[in-house]
Amino acid sequence: MLVLPKYVCAKVQPHSLAPVLGWFSQTVDYGLNESMPLLTKQLQHLWGVHLIRILFSDVLSKKLLENPEAAHAAAPSTSPQNSLPMKSLFKRAFQKSASVRNILKPVGGKRVDSAEVQKVCSVCVLYQMALTTLTQIRLQILTGLTYLDDLLPKLWAFICELGPQGGLKLFLECLNNDTEESKRLLAMLMLFCDCSRHLITILDDIEVYEEQVSFKLEELVTISSFLNSFVFKMVWDGIVENAKGETLELFHSVHGWLMVLYERDCRRRFALEDHWLRKDLKPSLLFQELDKDRKRAQLVLQYIPHVIPHKNRVLLFRNMVTKEKEKLGLVETSSASPHVTHITIRRSRMLEDGYEQLRQLSQNAMKGVIRVKFVNDLGVDEAGIDQDGVFKEFLEEIIKKVFDPALNLFKTTSGDERLYPSPTSYIHENYLQLFEFVGKMLGKAVYEGIVVDVPFASFFLSQLLGHHHSIFYSSVDELPSLDSEFYKNLTSIKRYDGDTSDLGLTLSYDEDVMGQLVCHELVPGGKTMPVTNENKISYIHLMAHFRMHTQIKNQTAAFISGFRSIIKPEWIRMFSAPELQRLISGDNAEIDLEDLKKHTVYYGGFHGSHRVIIWLWDILAHDFSPDERAMFLKFVTSCSRPPLLGFAYLKPPFSIRCVEVSDDQDTGDTLGSVLRGFFTIRKKEPGGRLPTSSTCFNLLKLPNYSKKSVLREKLRYAISMNTGFELS
Repeated sequence: MLVLPKYVCAKVQPHSLAPVLGWFSQTVDYGLNESMPLLTKQLQHLWGVHLIRILFSDVLSKKLLENPEAAHAAAPSTSPQNSLPMKSLFKRAFQKSASVRNILKPVGGKRVDSAEVQKVCSVCVLYQMALTTLTQIRLQILTGLTYLDDLLPKLWAFICELGPQGGLKLFLECLNNDTEESKRLLAMLMLFCDCSRHLITILDDIEVYEEQVSFKLEELVTISSFLNSFVFKMVWDGIVENAKGETLELFHSVHGWLMVLYERDCRRRFALEDHWLRKDLKPSLLFQELDKDRKRAQLVLQYIPHVIPHKNRVLLFRNMVTKEKEKLGLVETSSASPHVTHITIRRSRMLEDGYEQLRQLSQNAMKGVIRVKFVNDLGVDEAGIDQDGVFKEFLEEIIKKVFDPALNLFKTTSGDERLYPSPTSYIHENYLQLFEFVGKMLGKAVYEGIVVDVPFASFFLSQLLGHHHSIFYSSVDELPSLDSEFYKNLTSIKRYDGDTSDLGLTLSYDEDVMGQLVCHELVPGGKTMPVTNENKISYIHLMAHFRMHTQIKNQTAAFISGFRSIIKPEWIRMFSAPELQRLISGDNAEIDLEDLKKHTVYYGGFHGSHRVIIWLWDILAHDFSPDERAMFLKFVTSCSRPPLLGFAYLKPPFSIRCVEVSDDQDTGDTLGSVLRGFFTIRKKEPGGRLPTSSTCFNLLKLPNYSKKSVLREKLRYAISMNTGFELS
């Protein structure tokens, strides 16, 4: 039996505990599993409040700058419910600090060789050794260290006093020094990162953003800036590539804390948009095959892709796709033509025909050229030759149908109406094959650079990226993207200070499935297990995991399988969930009319100086609202968002053609139509006709109106009606 000496609590020399931990590590092979409960009970005073206050007295004695007005405004509620004491071990971690302070500016100035710094470093070495040695109770130790909600911000303030930018220069120098002093300083940084990451992971959005438990948002900005620079330096200088032992453990600690903060910021911003970028990294390095820095750039992409501008990563993605197409022989060359797959689709059975003809295609055939011939409702082949435009229309129509909530393959979230697999989609025959087919169709759209207006729930995008397999992933963090009300109800249970068993909850979830109440047990026998103060945190995580993973596990796996058969996982690993949405659906910025105008092609006698074209651009710029401009773009291209890299990358290019006849009589450009359009000669006033479009060719078909007011009126009416078309 391990008995710690009584003087441990009385004396504050951390090095006196190191031999104990060292001896303890040697007992691992001698029945550790059997004796762990007893050993834990004897050792737990190491991370108890009393000893932490003593050992970290120099840190905890620091005075952080106060903001009395903010402190008063943000004081915790004193309602009877909130005034009851919490019995959970997480009491401090889940309780808002009564003092709200300004961030301590990292001005530096504290001597590294001072007794104060050396003592704090020794304490950090002690606890870091405990975390490394006592791996089976690591979470308990981390929880104990985060129990005092002012320890971590004060430890960060202490670190900041070691030099500018949180002592960045000092810690970078320590990476290259193999001295004992450097190791102790890095141990302090490592402990701060491990504890902070643990704390932020268990806090929900309300605690992080509104209550700002432990860290103010301004502090998270400075901390993330420090981490970003530190990790970049470790990657770019080749330290990570050759890292072993303590250096590798340090990287995992710092990188893990950085990525937790980055993913938080992706879900809900606390920093400026360009906060994460490294302006000293040349994007051209990513595209150079033999450059000496290319390997380093690849490591940056692997570990911290967010330091590269999003546009450059999209360009890199498109470059990867192009290279694969060339390798597979899918690109037209002077000496060879790619294999073409021909399919015939009945408009009345578009989904059924597409599913039957495409699901059996090989992976390479799906990535290759697919030509579509439509058959109309009368059984007659539609006129027109598919030069990718008709396939684009087919793909858009298929995607529109399969993601329609009325089909019940997918459903929308209650708040912002974002898509995710329907838990009751199993009512469809062969529903898993359908999900795999849908994944392939979406993958094909992304592969070909065809933007589709399909807004996904954030948690589903995270699963598509594989983030849910990360040890830092928290289902609770993603839950608001599924059901914000459900999230609020769950987190209110965490804040409930009374006896949780009084709420009458069990470790189960009751669901209304087509009029019948179905009970899902979150753990075996869960419907008979009450939710108590001791297990309520576990209940919250189990419930979130069930709603977002267990319920739709098979559907999600089938969809991801189909998507990844077209899009390699490593291609999209460099994107966050919001960035992946932009890759699928285009940019969420306002439409750049100058960029659109610059890349527009004209037919039928129209040209950039034609008065109707001048009127059109003026109307779009000055008479239409941003929403109407988005409707106009959707009317012509089927997607309300501009291409991610600009209109130069829209395929086929945005085009406008002058039409003198109705759609059913339109035979395209003729010499007569070109001359009439160019010289503004018309057979009769076209004021009664509306503009139309062929979204498969991104083509606006515009009558040669005689008045600007008529053009404005007809265009506004046409885009608001969003009338369909048949290929002509």
